[in-house]
Amino acid sequence: MKIVFERPNTLTDAVTHYCPGCGHGVIHRLVAETIERLGVEDRVIAVPSIGCSGALGRYLAYDSVAGAHGRGPAIATGIKRALPDAVVFSYQGDGDLASIGAAEILHAANRGEQITVIYVNNAVYGMTGGQMAPTTLLGQVTSTSPFGREISTTGWPMRVAELLATLPGVKYSARVCVFDAANVIKAGAAIRKAFEVQLKGLGFGIVEVLSQCPTNWRMAPRVSVKWAEEHMVREYPLGEFKTPEGDSQCNTR
Repeated sequence: MKIVFERPNTLTDAVTHYCPGCGHGVIHRLVAETIERLGVEDRVIAVPSIGCSGALGRYLAYDSVAGAHGRGPAIATGIKRALPDAVVFSYQGDGDLASIGAAEILHAANRGEQITVIYVNNAVYGMTGGQMAPTTLLGQVTSTSPFGREISTTGWPMRVAELLATLPGVKYSARVCVFDAANVIKAGAAIRKAFEVQLKGLGFGIVEVLSQCPTNWRMAPRVSVKWAEEHMVREYPLGEFKTPEGDSQCNTR
């Protein structure tokens, strides 16, 4: 029998603690595959932050520095400046990056720091009980928006990939999803491009990955995938918003 897939060497065989249907495990595998294909395993330093993303060190066998909530980009900046030959990436959720860490990500991106950011957007705070996040959809019910998110009180869902694409220091900004096999392949390609931007010394790269959160959405895993396809992608269009060639395809409301 022909072997068509093997577990990446830097992806540990730890039993997952993630909820059934969560997308984090798929994203971990894509990061591990990318780093191995680029041949930079011995140079990687990961910066997981607070939230579900904070468990990264359990599953990826790289040196890592745990960051305070939202401070991943600042820590990654310090590591990269001290060790310029290291391949540094932060791994953050939407509550972490787009809320308490909004200033950190904006300024790191604006400075064009030579780091890569993997940003997981599941439209809700995951680990702390399903509260509304900056990326929660309009009308979406959460533990802190029991009647659904309203524009009049909390504004619009935040489109981070488009926002950062407007900054000159950002050389790659894309949004992908992991809802099906075809999109998983596209997500892997985008993650590789973001790391290549760092390896070439071009500037800041970010990949926003739409992911499902069945537990906090209070849905069965299969239902959550369908819901995400029907609702999240409508609010958060997929694609590349900025590439090293300078092409910007940012959408505006």
